[in-house]
Amino acid sequence: MTSQPDFEKAWLEKLSQGLDGRASKENKADILSGSEQLSDVSKRETIIDWSIQAMSKLDKLVDDEQTRHDILTACACHYPKEQLQLIKEEYAQTRNIKQAHQRLQDQFEAFLSKGLNLDEDMIEEVVSRGWGLAGIIEGNTVIATKIPKSENLKAYLTETDPDKRRQYYCHCRRVRDILKSDQELSVTYCYCGAGYYQGIWEEILQQPVEVEVLESLMKGDLVCKIAVHLPD
Repeated sequence: MTSQPDFEKAWLEKLSQGLDGRASKENKADILSGSEQLSDVSKRETIIDWSIQAMSKLDKLVDDEQTRHDILTACACHYPKEQLQLIKEEYAQTRNIKQAHQRLQDQFEAFLSKGLNLDEDMIEEVVSRGWGLAGIIEGNTVIATKIPKSENLKAYLTETDPDKRRQYYCHCRRVRDILKSDQELSVTYCYCGAGYYQGIWEEILQQPVEVEVLESLMKGDLVCKIAVHLPD
């Protein structure tokens, strides 16, 4: 039986690598200061306090906004590349972004049905909101709205209290913990989540794409909405 990887340590390693070449050695050390012993077994309060302070330092020490975004997108969890290979190969032949987007949407709806075992009404509700993997394509921009965390999906849809809905929504435990407190986290952190969509489209297109956080729980919104700006 294999043990699960330590998420906190893995995320911090990605943050360290994202800072390389984008922040001075001194600033990198300052931002990462205090994270040396953090792991999944650390107290949640310790992790949350460090995360808030680290993002505040990042915002102050790295002047260029795009650079800050690049540092955080490098920390993202990624959709399995092997599940994108057929779409990537088809796009390489057709150069049809709309067709690639539709294939991604088909894959997402299959996941809702077979992976999450949602009934047709629930799938229709999710799709009508533009939630999920593919999002909505508008010209050369994909507007992707994150789907609520899978096990909280039904609770999110039936909950009427906005604060509780936000707590159900995010996939990131750090954010969910912060939303249960009166603390605030920089929206810069949300570019980690935006990197998930960046990774999908860069794999399909085999070209760099830019991402932009349009809505975020950290700004008081009920969802997190990401714009993926595709090449012309």
